Formats: sequence, C-alpha cells, structure tokens
Amino acid sequence: MLNKSQKKQLVDELHQKFTDSKIVILTDYKGLNVDKINELRRKLTESNIEYRVVKNTLLSRASEDTDVALAKDQFVGPTAIALSYDDPVAPAKVLADFAKDNDKLEIKVGVMSGKLLDFNAIMSLSALPSREVLLSQVLRTMNGVPTALVRLLTNVPEKLLYALQAIKDQKEAA
Repeated sequence: MLNKSQKKQLVDELHQKFTDSKIVILTDYKGLNVDKINELRRKLTESNIEYRVVKNTLLSRASEDTDVALAKDQFVGPTAIALSYDDPVAPAKVLADFAKDNDKLEIKVGVMSGKLLDFNAIMSLSALPSREVLLSQVLRTMNGVPTALVRLLTNVPEKLLYALQAIKDQKEAA
C-alpha cells in the first residue's frame, strides 16, 4: 500500500510520462494469468514500450492537463497502460498481435497527438509498417530519383552519338 507522498510522487511521474509519450494505449487485462501478463510485458519491453498497471484514481489525477485526459471515462475496471516515447505504431502492433492469441486482453482506447483512438483506429495503426520500414521506403524513394536522373542524363549523349553516327552512315552511303 502506498502512502500519500508515494502516491503524489507516482502521479507526478505518470503526468510527466503522459506528457512525453507519443501514444498511450489503455487495456483491460482481467482474466490474464501472471504468466501471460509477464509474456506481454516482455514483448512490450523488447519494443521499448512501458506497460504499467495503475489504479484508476491515480491515472485520473495524473492525466489532468495532458492529452490522456480525453480517455478519463475509460478509467474503469482493471486498467493497464502502454506508453511509447518514440514509435506510436509499435505498442499498437504488439498489443494487437498479443490480443489475437489472448482474447482476455481487451484494448480499450488510445490517445495520440491530442486525439482519442478507438479500438478500430488502434487496429488500423497496428497494420501500418514500423517506423524503420517507413524510413527505409522513404530513403529508397529519395535514392531512386537521383539514380534515375543520372541514367537519363547519361543516355542523352549516347543517343545523340547514335543519331550522329546514323547520319554519317547515311551520307557515306549516298
């Protein structure tokens, strides 16, 4: 049991985490046994996602003056939060994958960039490629443009040379 000063410290810590996070996803873990919760925590930790079980009253206090306050009406029942500070897609992916195999995990809502995300929005987010894949696709596209331009520019003199050679051959034949 936490005393009053420990609760205040926890609320302040959570408030800061809510402010710093790119996405916060609320889940209901009721029905999951300890092994399953530990498995979920391990998978989330591997993706640099923090997963915490927090009392709803403390969540409510910590969410004041943050975007997470949009989800206050979801602070009912057993609530755990997944927080990501860099990749907003990663927690949605891990939670969605885990929920497919474990129907006891309920994804409630999420908050990202001042917007409340319902279950369907979180599932859509989980279908996106990871940040690394998106960055590599952008880089590939950016590298492809100069490469194609160089190929095009090297073909122009070559084709001009062929045309001149054809004209020369025609004049010599005549």
